Amino acid sequence: MTEADRGSSDRSGGADRRLLILIGMMGAGKTTVGRLLARAAGFEFIDCDRELEARSGAAIATMFELEGEAGFRRREAALLDELTQRAGVVLATGGGAVLREDNRERLRSRGLVIYLQASADEIARRTAGDRSRPLLQGEDPRARIAELLREREPLYRATAHLCFASPAASPRRLVARILAEPRVRALLRSN
Repeated sequence: MTEADRGSSDRSGGADRRLLILIGMMGAGKTTVGRLLARAAGFEFIDCDRELEARSGAAIATMFELEGEAGFRRREAALLDELTQRAGVVLATGGGAVLREDNRERLRSRGLVIYLQASADEIARRTAGDRSRPLLQGEDPRARIAELLREREPLYRATAHLCFASPAASPRRLVARILAEPRVRALLRSN
C-alpha cells in the first residue's frame, strides 16, 4: 500500500465538487500546505479556524474559555457545513473537526479529504510556545499531543481518502506529491 493509499477506501468522495479538504492535528502543516496547494491548483484557500475567528470576532482560545469545547465544536460544525458546499476551494480544517460524526460524513461526501500526518514529536516541535492553542495549555504539551493523536488518528484515517506524511522541511515537495496523486489530478480536471 502506498503512502497516498493509506486511509483511503473505495468511496470516491465528493471529487465532482472540486473541493480539497485537509485534515490532521494542529501543527501538521494544513495551513502552509493548503496555501501552496490552492495557489498551484488555482483554488481559493480557506482556513476554517481563521474564518471562524473572523466571523465571530473572537480568538479560538476565547471561544473555548467562554463557551467550552462543546460550544466551539457547534460553531465549527455549522461553518464546515457551509464551507463544504463551495467548489474551487482548498479547505484546512481545525485539528478536532473529525471529532463529530456529522463532520466526518460531511467532509468525506463533499470533497476529497487529505490527511496530513505528523508525529507527536514533530507536532510538539512545531507548536512549542504557541499560546493560541487552548488544548495545549498545560504542564506537558507533548503528552497532551500524544493523547490527542491516539484519540484522533483512527478518525483521521476513517475520514481521509488520501494520507500523506507531512515533513516540516519540504512543504513544496509535499504539495507536488499531492498534485501527482491520480485522484487529485482527476478532481482538478473535472468541471
